[in-house]
Amino acid sequence: MRAELDKAEGLRAELDDVRGKLAAVTAAMEALTRRVLGPKSEKVPPPEKELRKDESDDDAEARQLAALARRRERAALKEKLRSETVVHHLGDDQRQCPSCGGTADRALGSGKQTFLYEYVPGYFVRQCHIQEKAACTCGQFIATADAPARPIEGGHYGAGFMAHIAVMKCADAIPLHRLAKQYQRLGIPMSRSTLTDLFHAAAEKLAPLWQRLLWLVAQHDIVQADETSLVMQKPFRRGFVWTFLCDAIIAYRFAPDRSGETPLAVLGGTQGTLVVDAYTGYNRVVDVDGRTRSSCLAHVRRKFFEALTSHPEAARRALDLILEIYRVEHDAKQRGIVRTAAHLQLRQTRGREAMNAFLAWLEAEQANYPPKSALGQAISYTRNRGETLTRFLDDARIPVDNNASERALRIVALGRKNFLFVGNPETGNNLAGLYSLIATCDLHNVDPIEYLRDVLIRVDTHPAAAIDELLPHRWRAPERLEFAVAA
Repeated sequence: MRAELDKAEGLRAELDDVRGKLAAVTAAMEALTRRVLGPKSEKVPPPEKELRKDESDDDAEARQLAALARRRERAALKEKLRSETVVHHLGDDQRQCPSCGGTADRALGSGKQTFLYEYVPGYFVRQCHIQEKAACTCGQFIATADAPARPIEGGHYGAGFMAHIAVMKCADAIPLHRLAKQYQRLGIPMSRSTLTDLFHAAAEKLAPLWQRLLWLVAQHDIVQADETSLVMQKPFRRGFVWTFLCDAIIAYRFAPDRSGETPLAVLGGTQGTLVVDAYTGYNRVVDVDGRTRSSCLAHVRRKFFEALTSHPEAARRALDLILEIYRVEHDAKQRGIVRTAAHLQLRQTRGREAMNAFLAWLEAEQANYPPKSALGQAISYTRNRGETLTRFLDDARIPVDNNASERALRIVALGRKNFLFVGNPETGNNLAGLYSLIATCDLHNVDPIEYLRDVLIRVDTHPAAAIDELLPHRWRAPERLEFAVAA
């Protein structure tokens, strides 16, 4: 009898082991199927979209009013466009009256108006700068007007030209060889090597500014960070673009690897909170006497979304519980109390209640699913985050997720699809530096071309102690200088 019981126990253990392996294989196959056969973009619906299903009439009305305000703002911007009037005159055959045979000569008002938004191709200008010279009657002195300001001493390309190259590549992810084709169509043949030289010359010229952005981010109490890959040619291997951001600044840094050396170099020795995913490369920053780690709820939500196929009911229950946490943040935003004492109180009451309900569900359900199944892995991932997942409940400044960092890396991912790689670590760092300046411009609704056009000229002569005045979030557009143009 004892032998039979031992045998049965052994079979049960073997069965449990097989079930665990089957669950792991099933989860891996589902992930592989999504990657190979499914859509390339992530289809996790944003919490805001799901929350709209349950929004009240007042919330729906407020959202519609906000959308109306945005449309009016866009319409107001269109009104500021440069306008021109094109008059369409009546032909002689159009003036003849079909009723009496007379001629329509009496004007009716200013005419019928029709508005069109038309595209006028951009153009480049070959400027000939003439410096006035004058001599004194004594013959001992000749005065010469100031030379035009140039970003590169002895160079033949202006700051606006270099700014356009940088913005096209960093903001619009246009490879330089495609940009060369555009310039060719506009009547200015340029080789890709020349564009590349100008791009990196701009980055090197502005190095004090984007290095200053990285330093300022590190001084902030709340920092978010993430990273994504970008291939290098020499040596041929995967490099990584890291982003570090706070409220006012988005900064990037390139590294030839994904080790913890990069976050340590940027954030080492600083205090505060670091909002990141579970990657261990950040551990050296959140070690003893370092920053406090805060985990990302969106990564948790994504894990349960991936488990919907194999465990639809349980995964949906988890997603609904997570949605209640996001509902608290949504309500705070609707009430206009984000990052205030009222927001903190809301988190510590409703937010903590929603989080406790989610954590209690995790504890009750963990034993019901094999650890290597999709849902078992999602539950283990979440519980392993520990108190780092609830840290936002005690500080209204800490975001509930790290989506801002992922959004900041989208332009890098788009560039990876278009221009594929960087030449080496140095050129990668130049790319990251210009990303920093242009992304921070976008964050503050600053025209990046106008900004770069200005600072490329001013950075050499601006006092080093006042360098912050040239950063995108503190920059003020100077008055335009007018030049006399000879006919």
